Amino acid sequence: MSSRRFRSALAAVALMGGSLTVGAPAFAQSAHHTAAYAPITVAEVEAAQQAWGQALVAIATEYDTNGHAAATRLAEQVLDSAYAYNMGPVLFKPTLTVAPQTFRTTRDGALAYFVGGNPAYPDTGFALKGWRNFRINNASIVITGNTAISMGNVHIFDAQGNETVVDKTWGYVRDGEGKLRIVLHHSSLPYSG
Repeated sequence: MSSRRFRSALAAVALMGGSLTVGAPAFAQSAHHTAAYAPITVAEVEAAQQAWGQALVAIATEYDTNGHAAATRLAEQVLDSAYAYNMGPVLFKPTLTVAPQTFRTTRDGALAYFVGGNPAYPDTGFALKGWRNFRINNASIVITGNTAISMGNVHIFDAQGNETVVDKTWGYVRDGEGKLRIVLHHSSLPYSG
């Protein structure tokens, strides 16, 4: 991984409350912990969203530079750091999926969606589509103590500047170590009427 992509991935991980250890199978634990019962803040939700966007761009860049295996390793680290698959099922409805695999409640299903390569799923890898930038516009964020839900648009840009807009809903909980974890991720293309 180049030093620039490493710094980008490291920044994304830091926003998610973890730290990147080169060669480790997952993100290492942060030295700073927020109490598991602390109310979630708007700033934490926005930081988690920014980290998600930075991670998507980092996976796409890693794929373009170092290939599928490297992108898969990075995607696994992102899933383990940002999502709550270690706590149970995650309600994940990706943008471009079809029945009978529309919903991805397991880590394997989510990984297949982001980077493909799993014969059990027809995905080619949403994170491998050359993304280079993003912008998130929240319609609203609702916080209820230890949980938060956000809804809005994510604008994703490829290397040529082409924009894809997706409607996005995320749900977060705070895990036992105080980190925000995604427990709900619903994404769809805007209705064109």
